[in-house]
Amino acid sequence: MTTTYDLQLLADEHLARAEGSAHGRSAHLLLSEPPLRQSVIALTAGNALDEHSRPVAATLQVLRGTVRLTAAAGDVTLVAGQLLPIPPERHGLTAVTDAAVLLTAVTS
Repeated sequence: MTTTYDLQLLADEHLARAEGSAHGRSAHLLLSEPPLRQSVIALTAGNALDEHSRPVAATLQVLRGTVRLTAAAGDVTLVAGQLLPIPPERHGLTAVTDAAVLLTAVTS
């Protein structure tokens, strides 16, 4: 049987974990079936994922809150319910408010 995930429940769970974390973040790998990977990432307001490279292809879907994706091509602010293809360049992610996102990546 295929596993199903309640993304809203996972967002709530990981936001609570992020609030209790010294680094203000929590992540959970949902799916790892190469080349596809999906993770829920939660960040408390003001916390960030430092600049890093993008995999072959990736999208970011905001489940809760507001985030800002920073990249050389320009910053993009996203709110809950929005989805963005991540640009093919180094980028970072900052939580404007407490936020949870679903990262979908193709790794090869």
